[in-house]
Amino acid sequence: MALRIVTADERLSRAANKTTIALFGPTGVGKTTQLKRLAPSETVCIDLEAGMKSVQDWPGDSIPVRCFEDMVVLASLVGGANPAAAPEAFFSQQHYTHFAGLHPELIALLASKSIVFLDSITDLTRQAMAWAKKQPEAFSEKTGKPDVRGAYGLMAREVIGLLKHLQHAPGKTTIMVGILEKHTDEFGKVTWQPQMEGGKAGRELPGIVDQVISMSLFTREEDGTLRHDPERGTERRFVCRAGNRFGLPAKDRSGRLDETEPADLAALLRKINAPAAPVA
Repeated sequence: MALRIVTADERLSRAANKTTIALFGPTGVGKTTQLKRLAPSETVCIDLEAGMKSVQDWPGDSIPVRCFEDMVVLASLVGGANPAAAPEAFFSQQHYTHFAGLHPELIALLASKSIVFLDSITDLTRQAMAWAKKQPEAFSEKTGKPDVRGAYGLMAREVIGLLKHLQHAPGKTTIMVGILEKHTDEFGKVTWQPQMEGGKAGRELPGIVDQVISMSLFTREEDGTLRHDPERGTERRFVCRAGNRFGLPAKDRSGRLDETEPADLAALLRKINAPAAPVA
C-alpha cells in the first residue's frame, strides 16, 4: 500500500467520529442496559453471550455469535481488509473479500452503523479458548497430547489481533463490554480485574483501546463524596481515570473525562468527541 500524508483536518475529523472503549463492571451492574442509551439507528450489538434479555425492548439490530470462527468473520467485515496481513491470515484482503461475498447483507448493515457494541469481551476470550484447544498448536509435537500453554498462547495472540483489527475499523466507535471481578489476596487486599481467559490479553487490552471505563455502584456520603460500594450502593457511575481513588481499572486517552462520570454511554461519547476548544 502506498504511503500518504494525513492532513490535520483529516486526522481531527476521524478522531471526532470514532473511539474505542472497554467497559468493565461487576455482574448485574447494568453494563448491557447501557445499550439503551445509544441510538438504535446507529448501533449494532454483537451478542456473544445470549444476553439480550435485559434489553429485549431495545429496537436496534443485533448479531448473535456462538463461536470464535464467526466472530473472526464479523470482525473482518467490521474492520475491512488489513493490507499488512499475509494472504492466508485472518483479516487479509482474501479473507475479507471471500466473506464479504458470502454475507452482503451484513456488509450493508454494518455500513449503516457507526457504533459497534460487543457484549462481551469476557465471552469472546472463552470462545477463543475453546477454538484454540482444537488447533495444532494446542498439542505437543512430541507426544500429541494437549498443550495448555500452547492453547493459551494461541488464544491470546488471536484475541489481541482481533481487538486491534476492531480498533482500526474506519469510522466505527467500538464498545467492548466485560465482567469486572473482585480479587482478595491472603492479606485481605482487594483488587478489581477484568475477567478474561488467560492473562496476556487482559494485560495488553489497555494499550489497544482509547478508553478503559469501570462501571460500578457507589454510595454518596453526606458531604457529597463518593464511596465505592459495589454490594449496597445505589448510584451507578463510570470511573474513567487511571490512578483513581477507588482502585478500579480506568484510562482516559481523550483527557476530557472527570474521575467519575454519570453512567450514560451516549453522554460519555459526546464528551469524548466534543470539538476541541479553539487555541487562543
